[in-house]
Amino acid sequence: MKVASFFAGAGGLDLGFARAGFDVVWANEYDSDVWETYEKNHPDTRLDRRSITDIDPADIPDVDGMIGGPPCQSWSAAGKLRGIDDKRGQLFFDFIRILEAKQPKFFLAENVAGMLLPRNEDALNSIKKLFKKAGYKLSFQLLNASDYLVPQDRKRVFFVGYRRDLNTKFKFPPPVDMKLTLRSAIGDLSDSAIPAKKGNYTNGECPVPNHEYFIGDFSSMYMSRNRVRSWDELSYTIQAGGRHAPLHPQAPKMETVDKDHKQFVPGKEHLYRRLSVRECARIQAFPDDFIFYYKNLAAAYKMIGNAVPVRLAQAVANKIKEDMKAFTPVPEKPKKKKRKRKRIKRFRN
Repeated sequence: MKVASFFAGAGGLDLGFARAGFDVVWANEYDSDVWETYEKNHPDTRLDRRSITDIDPADIPDVDGMIGGPPCQSWSAAGKLRGIDDKRGQLFFDFIRILEAKQPKFFLAENVAGMLLPRNEDALNSIKKLFKKAGYKLSFQLLNASDYLVPQDRKRVFFVGYRRDLNTKFKFPPPVDMKLTLRSAIGDLSDSAIPAKKGNYTNGECPVPNHEYFIGDFSSMYMSRNRVRSWDELSYTIQAGGRHAPLHPQAPKMETVDKDHKQFVPGKEHLYRRLSVRECARIQAFPDDFIFYYKNLAAAYKMIGNAVPVRLAQAVANKIKEDMKAFTPVPEKPKKKKRKRKRIKRFRN
């Protein structure tokens, strides 16, 4: 089954769908920092580099499904509270515009949990109505990636819709009864990370691909709460910025100095470093052969932090694939033609 991907980023969602057996034939991404990474890791997918606002539905091949994660900064609880009033928040409507025109069998859209905040209630209801108006039965749920073998606390909103004529509704897969820890995800990488160059430029060839970490001071906001999770815990959410990356679990948890003021344990300061690009990728469930291309580490952390964790994407995609099989007619095997036996005339002498 063919899929078109929007706001593809590095392609975590796309990789999850590919692993579930979908063919991602076309993708759209406007951020030039991501293009090389996407194209080298998804060589069989055609990448359209235009803004979605410039794309005509006729430019997109006919597909069975549309997937994507419209930019989430406008909806974030830590953002500027603009929501749908921000141009980035309005890109959701372009996704729906193309969906209504193309009418694939299904769609999936993902966004931050901040969409559920009371200030976004009217906009959220409007988006739900537009999905239904476009001709889809909508399922809507907040998922935590840690419930699907992803070693981090990461809550995201998922919209999944099936075209109304299919006469069924998507049901989200149940949580997996198992949690992966930081030790299981990055335990083998602790002694091989290297710091970025001055200005957070890449060191280039790392012994382990992309295993370099963001350097620089820690802001007062960063030091307002503990940023360390231990080896046997889940990671904090991997964010789209190196400066705010969680700290490596080799360090002890930060001590409280005052309200909204933490400090590194005295004498242990050397143990506090941010998670590397590769460690963040592992925590987002990207495989090690998925290589990220960048000049500055800020771009690397952004594309990883904005991605949908691969295993979470695959869990949802597996369920969609299972449902879609019911609507894909199995071609009949051609009937074998009976061979006519030639009668041999016998002649008497």
